[in-house]
Amino acid sequence: MEDKVVITGMNIISSLGLNVEENWKNLVQGKSGVKRITLFDPSALQTQIAAQVPPAFDEYAKNKIRKRQSRQMTRVTRMCYVCAKDTVEKEQINFDRFDKSRCAVILGVVNTGNSSVEDKSDLRNPILKGMNNSMAAWISIEYRLTGPAYTVATACSSSAYAIGLGYDLIKSGHADMVITGGADSIINPEEITGFNALYALSTENEFPEKASKPFAENRDGFVIGEGAGIMILESEASAKKRKATIYGELAGYALTTEGYNIMAPKKDGEGMAETMEKALAASGTDKPEVGYISAHGTGTTLNDLYETLAIKKVFGDRAFDIPVSSQKSMLGHTVGAAGVIEGIVTALSIKNNLLTPTINLEEPDPDLDLDYVLNVSRQANVRVALSNSFAFGGHNATLVFRKYH
Repeated sequence: MEDKVVITGMNIISSLGLNVEENWKNLVQGKSGVKRITLFDPSALQTQIAAQVPPAFDEYAKNKIRKRQSRQMTRVTRMCYVCAKDTVEKEQINFDRFDKSRCAVILGVVNTGNSSVEDKSDLRNPILKGMNNSMAAWISIEYRLTGPAYTVATACSSSAYAIGLGYDLIKSGHADMVITGGADSIINPEEITGFNALYALSTENEFPEKASKPFAENRDGFVIGEGAGIMILESEASAKKRKATIYGELAGYALTTEGYNIMAPKKDGEGMAETMEKALAASGTDKPEVGYISAHGTGTTLNDLYETLAIKKVFGDRAFDIPVSSQKSMLGHTVGAAGVIEGIVTALSIKNNLLTPTINLEEPDPDLDLDYVLNVSRQANVRVALSNSFAFGGHNATLVFRKYH
């Protein structure tokens, strides 16, 4: 029997908590992590809200990172490093018992957060802080891993791409374990101004918790989030040998590029549909098996419409029976980290038989008529679920997760 790729570790740092347990609890309760920005004074900006990681992270990280290392990292790099370190500690992974040349680190990172908000007091450190490969490098250095270590940048699908590439390394027999995931933050004046110029961000500053409203008729753009996510992938044989906790199976994936437009998706979700179709085929999944879809669900006009149309195109009449939800309604859009964070939530949804909601969907759009798990979480026995990531540049990814038996 062919060796499966299984999940043996997962962790999240986001606006809703500093570990996966805290995040899961708050997501299930439908809490929003969106607030007024405090990293800098946002009063001159059109958008003054974001889903920031709690300030308590800074103090927490001091006990996890050596002082000299910390000075060479941005705040976002520290999030990724701590997220990975906590995962390894929680799962009691002893890399001395592995062939370290068969342990890899593949992360999705758009940027390191080395913006005007970052401390630039040391003239040597901006170079190290700006290297987006540094996150993978720091984790490899920590555990003396000598397998492949690199980052991939495909905008908001970056960490979903990283997970897919990690799957390939294990499936092809080149690795026993891959630390995948990613981290990101674009909560800074420069990028908020840029996205405002594209009319992509919500400007609902008065009620931050209500601003991120995927699939709602009154949606007015996405809300920026930040954070890190780590998913440890391992061959089933390796996981069983060391009696690891197995959280679920990554059954397959698909990556496509639309070759169409730097910002807009293909009309009617044609590229999105193609990605889901290929993911189902690659994972050997029959369409009736799919019991949940974690949507990219940004809260922008075209993404939500086209993703809805794509789901209908793939599943036909059955699309109306498949629950769909968007964690971005609570976490905001964590950009490079979105694929892994939402992938972890999807795997937990399968494991716990519980679907997280799409909050703030109080004004349904008549053109968007799927089952979006409105406002409160829902019990559901799901065997297979899809997690979608559709990025600027037409970089699409669909991950297929399966309940592990």
